[in-house]
Amino acid sequence: MTADSTALTCISNDYGYAQVFSRQVEGLARQGDLVIGITTSGNSENVARALAAARAKGATAVVLTGGAGGRIVAEGGADQAVVVPASATARIQELHIFIIHCICERVDDWLLGT
Repeated sequence: MTADSTALTCISNDYGYAQVFSRQVEGLARQGDLVIGITTSGNSENVARALAAARAKGATAVVLTGGAGGRIVAEGGADQAVVVPASATARIQELHIFIIHCICERVDDWLLGT
């Protein structure tokens, strides 16, 4: 959702940056969808709101985070959490990239029936 600079600009200008992802989830997510939020700290308000919007739409909300999981994990703000137990931002983000590649590989396998 960060690739659409028009949406990022208009939503953050009109509603505030805290709603930049939740507004998009509200418009795009459907029951049964999977919404993945990524936050190194687990404390990003815009990610927390997007995950809440996903759950309100009946989508499954998953968060990738680091450290101890942050506020999103502590408050049960996601259906599932993948927590990288590290304190260095670079290490957390490197493992998030690896995890995302693994997810993409599994989706490809599923789509191809392999």
